[in-house]
Amino acid sequence: MDEDQKSRLFELADLITAVGRQIHAAKEGLGEERWSALDVAVMRYIDRNPGTSARAAADATQQISSNFSRALRGLEQKGLVHRETDREDARRVRLYPTARAKENLQRLNDVWSELLDGVVSDDEEADAMIAALRRIETGLAGKALARLGRTDSGVR
Repeated sequence: MDEDQKSRLFELADLITAVGRQIHAAKEGLGEERWSALDVAVMRYIDRNPGTSARAAADATQQISSNFSRALRGLEQKGLVHRETDREDARRVRLYPTARAKENLQRLNDVWSELLDGVVSDDEEADAMIAALRRIETGLAGKALARLGRTDSGVR
């Protein structure tokens, strides 16, 4: 990788981080509950993958089991996640978002859509950015799992 490419990729990561901070800060208006970046990542994964296992969710969010377990307990206490025993294997537990989680997700949808309205208004531009960011997320998740010796990124 040459210095120009290295500089471009750093700038991309820096801007993604800065935009992420702005978006993360905007969700504070959703109520009294505090949401850490880990809470958001875990809820995002469970919402997109209902019935997932704790192991798959921890891997996908790149969390060690103790940190993931603490976040999961907190989300359960807030009434956002519930566990169900797997019907085919009672040793396994599946994670599902609750109705309250779906309500929170809708409020988040409203807040974030309002935040970006007028900043990104062209549909083609938004679609191109969404596609690019999905590719980046999938690629980064794949690299992270490769470091763990796994192959399924679990990103959806």
